[in-house]
Amino acid sequence: MAYIGKELLGILSYDKVIDTMTGDGSDTTLTLSRTPGAAANVEVYFDGIYQTPNSEYTLVGNTITFTTAPAATVKVVAIVGQDSRISTPINNSVTGSKIVDGAVTDAKISGTVSSSKLSGALPALDGSALTGMPSGFIKNSSDPTINTNPSEGVGTVWVNTTSGNIYICTDATTDANVWTNVGPGSGHVEPWYFQGTNNGFTAGGVWGNDIWRFSLTSDDNAAQWADLTTYTGVELSSGAHSETHGYTHGGRLGTAATVKVIEKFPFATQTNGTNIADLTTARRLAGGHSTKTHGYSSGGNTGGGGTPNRVNVIDKHEFASDGSGTDHGDLTVGREAPATATSETHGYIAGGSFPPYNVNNTSNVIDRFVFANNANATDWADLDSATQYGGGTCSITHGYCSGGYYSSSNTPLNVIQKYSFASNANATDAADLTVARAFVSAVSSMTHGYTAAGDAGSPAGGNTNVIDKFTFASDNNAIDIGDINHGINTAVGIED
Repeated sequence: MAYIGKELLGILSYDKVIDTMTGDGSDTTLTLSRTPGAAANVEVYFDGIYQTPNSEYTLVGNTITFTTAPAATVKVVAIVGQDSRISTPINNSVTGSKIVDGAVTDAKISGTVSSSKLSGALPALDGSALTGMPSGFIKNSSDPTINTNPSEGVGTVWVNTTSGNIYICTDATTDANVWTNVGPGSGHVEPWYFQGTNNGFTAGGVWGNDIWRFSLTSDDNAAQWADLTTYTGVELSSGAHSETHGYTHGGRLGTAATVKVIEKFPFATQTNGTNIADLTTARRLAGGHSTKTHGYSSGGNTGGGGTPNRVNVIDKHEFASDGSGTDHGDLTVGREAPATATSETHGYIAGGSFPPYNVNNTSNVIDRFVFANNANATDWADLDSATQYGGGTCSITHGYCSGGYYSSSNTPLNVIQKYSFASNANATDAADLTVARAFVSAVSSMTHGYTAAGDAGSPAGGNTNVIDKFTFASDNNAIDIGDINHGINTAVGIED
């Protein structure tokens, strides 16, 4: 047997292919089925006789060129290995054991990975280890709040890692964000606005128990809606509202007893009020506030008949449970007959009269207390003119005091005073009512303040039935938009 020589580069011992041809005396080339990279990676035999690489033949690419054409009928056999540089391994030839651990870099990984490559059990990843996540995705152990103010705005996703609830920001108004719960679909986080959107109500007053309703979306006269039922002739109550009901707090029966009953009536049906609970003490001429979950009654007079006893207590009662009042905190001083306003976070108590009993002791102080915790009120600012028995309304950004009495003259005022929730600057004289009056029923919509009925005094002729409306957007005088069927005063105003 002819000597075929020592095996060439080690690469030949791993994987080889055989290419053949039959000489014809003129053809000097043989095209190989792979590119071996070097002539030494090919063993060539003429009828079993080994041919010397780079002497009897040369290699360019995958083509062998013979120095002398193989003679006719000569059997040419080429045993072809791989390029020792492994520039292009053959299909399915590289195993995991041939790759150095950690050698596959990010640049060698495709930008997309087929889902078929992700089948089977996948390990869980700690979210903190993820990079490249969009900034509009937030994980937190608590729920978002209305003043979270996400930098990505609408569409930001918030995941509560404690409860599992997921929220989407659907309104990115600064400090009034709306977070819609897309988990169970309830428990949305959104601002609670004190203002009404549908109707205004007046409840009680001298000397009846009527509940009157007028529209906040069109200008028209009021119509009788229902009645308070616990007492006949209750007046000087404070008021509050939930999303579905109106509430009256305490009040006075004629010139006699002061009461502590909390009564509620529904907005959806013409159903009379019912006695659901009590304040901590009987009182009249308190100020009323509402949050989404609670009603508040601030200050007032606990004395019976004509004996004054002004108090500084702020009561709070829960809407969901029809609970009785509890002590939330104190005003800076005991007072009655203030004009109240409500922001998203605070209650405001403006003016009123304070002890010792003297008609000249009319206050210009605006107190403020926080709803979030049981803390006492602080002195926030001053009214432009000291006022008692005025009507309190509010926009989202400002509080208003409309009408009332100043000092001992008991002459009704027509002034609409305005102050800011954002800064503790004193109130300014913003506009005028159409009729000077006190003991009014005050109601707020999102865009307007309403001052209904009240005591117009002399020479206007006592109680008035006029419903005034003024805009929050500009400091313009009020206009007369309708009437209550008869003149009343000391009724409480309530929003729906």
